[in-house]
Amino acid sequence: MNLLPCQFSRQLFQKCAIALVNLGAIFITASPLLAQDFENAEIKTIPVDDGIYMLRGVGGNLGLLVGEDGIFLIDDEYAPLSEKVMAAIAAISDRPIRFVINTHWHSDHTGGNENLGRAGTIIVAHDNVRERMSTEQFLEILDRTLPASPPAALPTITFNDTVTFYLNDNEISALHVDFAHTDGDSIIHIRDANIIHTGDIYFNGAYPFIDVDSEGSINGVLAAVEKLLQIVDDRTKIIPGHGPLSNRSELISYRNMLLAVRDRVTTAILAGMSVEEFLASDPTADFDPTWGNGFLKPEQFLRIVYADLSRSRQ
Repeated sequence: MNLLPCQFSRQLFQKCAIALVNLGAIFITASPLLAQDFENAEIKTIPVDDGIYMLRGVGGNLGLLVGEDGIFLIDDEYAPLSEKVMAAIAAISDRPIRFVINTHWHSDHTGGNENLGRAGTIIVAHDNVRERMSTEQFLEILDRTLPASPPAALPTITFNDTVTFYLNDNEISALHVDFAHTDGDSIIHIRDANIIHTGDIYFNGAYPFIDVDSEGSINGVLAAVEKLLQIVDDRTKIIPGHGPLSNRSELISYRNMLLAVRDRVTTAILAGMSVEEFLASDPTADFDPTWGNGFLKPEQFLRIVYADLSRSRQ
């Protein structure tokens, strides 16, 4: 099953990879894996439930619901990995991809939109996702300008608060949460299967990237996590934006870490400590062994939170 408008040649692959780096693709630019070799990357398929899978590659985790009604896809990785994503999906089902929903606008979750859109897949996202993808974006924290996405990559259906799909004997609800990882985040709840895709509200086992340039905030992330904890139970399977398949207990640990970090940064700001003085105190030494091994190192995460909470007090 070939859903792509063209094949990636080695030259085109290299051009795409170089372009992504030069344009500051969110997680590659910020990551130690700056020279990530897309060509050697693997897409891993993790069964979650009957007809439901998590796909893990270089960027954000994908959710996949397959059945007689067709395929429902949550996020779609970086553009150069589209062929590998399609191959992984084709190994599961030969049904068409009817819908893809983007949990937010970052390119490790929307990079495959253009190929899918050209192939006839309906792209759905929150209003702010289309707005940000439609215009040039500047991320001050990365000192990068990202150009507008091509028309074929843009969501063709957008929503403000919630939207619900009925597909493959499942009710799939998307719920917008305000000013969390970005201003356009959505939680995707596959209700009948008791499965949730959190997007980048939840990084399992790593300090999260909070995109303050897209109106993200640690308080918004915490509010979104509290909303998640009201929805999930001990049997819920959670697909995080990044990291391995998770559960309620691990989500609680993540919430507790965020609460502690927020409170420590707030205390430092109220005490008049500069960010450099705060960092010198090694304020997350107790959390770093568990959460400090992701693409964001402790210092980077703390600088983001400090800037966020300082901004909110100005």
